[in-house]
Amino acid sequence: MIIEMKNVSFIRGDRVILDRIYWEVQENEQWVILGLNGSGKTSLLNIVLGYEYPTKGEVSVLGHRFGKTNLPELRKHIGFVSSSFERFQSTLESETVEAVIVSGKFASIGLYEPVTDEDFQQAEQWMDAFRIGHLKGKVYRTLSQGEKRKVLIARALMAKPKLLLLDEPTVGLDMLTREELLALIKDTTKGCHVLYVTHYIEEIIEEMTHVLLLKDGKIIAAGRKEKILTDDYLSETFQM
Repeated sequence: MIIEMKNVSFIRGDRVILDRIYWEVQENEQWVILGLNGSGKTSLLNIVLGYEYPTKGEVSVLGHRFGKTNLPELRKHIGFVSSSFERFQSTLESETVEAVIVSGKFASIGLYEPVTDEDFQQAEQWMDAFRIGHLKGKVYRTLSQGEKRKVLIARALMAKPKLLLLDEPTVGLDMLTREELLALIKDTTKGCHVLYVTHYIEEIIEEMTHVLLLKDGKIIAAGRKEKILTDDYLSETFQM
């Protein structure tokens, strides 16, 4: 079992952000999480990562049950890309591309642990795979939005994670860069399990096998994409 949630609710103040979530992700499943802004998509990912703790319910990720596991260690086996990384901008901006990518091995923003030459060689291999080898030595703040996103995905894959979380990774990208990024994501599904958060149905690539529809913190439907991507379910989810 990759992810298991039983009766999970997440409440902030008097606001119910996630409401009685039952959800399982099995081996060899690739999931898209669809919903409007404010539907609870990012909160769901934050709980999977252990950045948020459910108000009630049980969560297991990669066989580790929350409350009985070391979450910082667990995060080293989970890759994560999100526009929320902007809050770490001051740290990221002064780092070289290679340093940002290597930091993914330690699930940290910035390097605080010993790094080997082998780590930097591996980072360069990811740069070549993502066709950004020419950025070697450049400082992160000088990159374009598309280049930054590729660097962050390479960072997420640095630890060879079993689970990769992509939270609206194409936001703010032009059409060409978005298509390049989706092609890269297509390749990454061969090596790990992906949770892809978006509100654009056209971003559901062929390799994604399952869909979770969220609305107002509740699951509208979840399962194989051919059964979930119906007019009725999508109309209910997107209110149109």
